[in-house]
Amino acid sequence: MTREPFDILLVEDNLADAELAREGLQDGRLLHTLHHVTDGMQALEFLRKQGPFAKVPTPDLILLDLNLPKKDGREVLAEVKTDPELKRIPVVVLTSSESETDIVRSYDLHANCYMCKPVDMARFIETIRKIDELWLTVVVPPPRRR
Repeated sequence: MTREPFDILLVEDNLADAELAREGLQDGRLLHTLHHVTDGMQALEFLRKQGPFAKVPTPDLILLDLNLPKKDGREVLAEVKTDPELKRIPVVVLTSSESETDIVRSYDLHANCYMCKPVDMARFIETIRKIDELWLTVVVPPPRRR
C-alpha cells in the first residue's frame, strides 16, 4: 500500500548526519518529502502545526535523534506517544546512543524502532536506505490524519 509522497520528519541537530540521511533517502525507492528540524521544540511545533509550521503536512514517519537541544528526543517521544492526534505516527529512534538504558526507555515510551547510527559514512547511508526499504516494502503504516 504505497502512498505518495511519503512525508518524513527528520529531527536531527547534527547537520552532517541530516545531510547523510537526506542522501540515503534520495536514492531510495520511496517517493518522499523530507522535512528537517534541528531541535525538540521545533519538532513539536512542526507536529502540532504551530507558528511557522502551520501549513506543513502531518508526517507519515518521524526519524528522531535522542540528543537534541531545547527538548531532547526522549521528551519529544513521550509527548508524541501520549498525544491522541500524534501517537499513531511511527517513530524510528535514530541515534548514536547504544546505551541499554536509552534503548529500553525508548521502547517503554513506545518507539516503533530503535536504530544506532553507524559511525562509518557509507554504513550510515546504508542504514537510511534500509529504513526506506522497510517502510516501502514491509510496513503498512496507519491511515493518514490530515
